[in-house]
Amino acid sequence: MAELQFREALNEAIDEEMGRDERVFIMGEEVAEYDGAYKVTEGLLDKYGFKRVIDTPISELGFAGIGVGAAMNGLRPIVEFMTFNFAVLAADQIINHASKARYMLGGQLSVPIVFRGPNASAGQLGATHSVAYDSMYAHFPGLSVIYPSEPEDAKGLLKSAIRSDDPVIFMESEQMYGMKGEVSEEEDFIIPIGKAKIKREGEDVTIIASGKMYHIAKQAASQLAKDGVEAEIIDPRTIKPLDIETIVTSVKKTNRCVIVDEAHPFGGLASESGFLIQREAFDYLDAPVQRVTLPDVNAPFSKPLFDQWLPDAKQVIEAVNTVTYRN
Repeated sequence: MAELQFREALNEAIDEEMGRDERVFIMGEEVAEYDGAYKVTEGLLDKYGFKRVIDTPISELGFAGIGVGAAMNGLRPIVEFMTFNFAVLAADQIINHASKARYMLGGQLSVPIVFRGPNASAGQLGATHSVAYDSMYAHFPGLSVIYPSEPEDAKGLLKSAIRSDDPVIFMESEQMYGMKGEVSEEEDFIIPIGKAKIKREGEDVTIIASGKMYHIAKQAASQLAKDGVEAEIIDPRTIKPLDIETIVTSVKKTNRCVIVDEAHPFGGLASESGFLIQREAFDYLDAPVQRVTLPDVNAPFSKPLFDQWLPDAKQVIEAVNTVTYRN
């Protein structure tokens, strides 16, 4: 095992796939000469040159469209957005073209493209830079949505995403790029898309959390353990396809569930997961499923208000206390 930062794990994945397959290239704002806004692409320009590491204008719709066209013609592009808040400008290419082309053309072509970059909030950047878009993209058939929480997951899943013959939305947290974690040194290490992981074993309650919310769930579980409550934490890793089987198996064991989601309450991962759990494991539940989400209000700029706006360990503990009837 090697200890890598989140950004280093992503860099290794891209480097290995570019070395393995000459059809893979990366494009986006500042990915080449500046080594990437978050240094994910550091060193790649020197190694692969300007034809495969391409700086683009500030035009998300334009370079996303170029990427989709390149994928339709046999290349395997990685399109980096400086943030998925900016990728809204490219939503037409992602939602109306990349996700639908194989279906509308009867399988005559594929669109092997990865759209990647930071998702959700990143500190005091205001309402227009603090939105979690994973649930939005998961709504559309034809797209896989990945949201890893640790460096090893990031590397293994990004390699799988680059090899996928269908479009993948690969989301990262800007606040996690410097986070360190152990990463397998296994040759050609990959993690299959659509497989959740039990990150902490427990008997009393199942907590579901992805991205940086996984780390909030970890904090809550550590505090709960001091009070004798052992939480099982499941990291979906892939938002779509969602590994509901692993989740349901855990809920059948613990009989209680809390879902932590850095999104607004209406129509998010927490809503969909909660519905699937009650459909598949209703008779095993000893309490209604609880969720911890953002409030139904845009991100404030004020730091004290922003800290109150984000889900935290205290809210997760309160939700666990509710389902375990400790309130």
